[in-house]
Amino acid sequence: MKIKDKVIIITGASSGIGEATAVKLAKEGGKVVLTARREERLNELKEKIENEGGTAMVVTGDVTNKEDLEGLAKKTLDKFGTIDALINNAGLMPLSYIKKLKTDEWEKMIDVNIKGVLNGVAAVLPTMIENKSGHIINIASSAAHNYFPGGAVYCATKSAVKMFSEGLRQELAPKFGINVTSIEPGAVSTELMNTITDEDIKKQFEEMQKMTFLEAEDIAEAIYYALAQPSRANINDVFIMPTEQQR
Repeated sequence: MKIKDKVIIITGASSGIGEATAVKLAKEGGKVVLTARREERLNELKEKIENEGGTAMVVTGDVTNKEDLEGLAKKTLDKFGTIDALINNAGLMPLSYIKKLKTDEWEKMIDVNIKGVLNGVAAVLPTMIENKSGHIINIASSAAHNYFPGGAVYCATKSAVKMFSEGLRQELAPKFGINVTSIEPGAVSTELMNTITDEDIKKQFEEMQKMTFLEAEDIAEAIYYALAQPSRANINDVFIMPTEQQR
């Protein structure tokens, strides 16, 4: 789609990939709707975008709350009249070894990484089906392809997102003209690792920190590429890895 004047909702927009994507798409003329729990960070991003001539709207919310995302869709429609794209970016990665039984963290990952995606899709789909157009982009991970120690639950959630994306594509693209893309990054320099509480995992990642990670802007470019294709072309998935990362 042509990005200019398209209305694009971005979850997890207060930092990292979501923030970088909002800046990129706003520069390309998109009207970005920013949502996350940290209102102050969202307002700072909105101000930055508007100072650079872009259009942004802030709607605070929690992706695990179905009513929050229904409200997000309604407020977007009230202001802009339509929803052209959704970027399901919100996610958590509190890695831990299964034997540690950090079950609260498991449940939180399932709630945010899977249910949050489902809630986002459910909120925007009626509008997209009515319009018979739109684009849903789900941020999965290279972890959807490869297990790594401490990542059993995280990898499972991202595998679910990847497969859900393919199911969406097959059900929605041919009949309703709604394109669907799964973006699958390797290690990206964001706040994602800040949620890790397992000390053994933290030690394990000290060695990994020596390599050059992807930057959030790299993923924003991949998202833009997928969105900017003509409606006849569906980018099913984008699997993007740091050059130095083996798996």
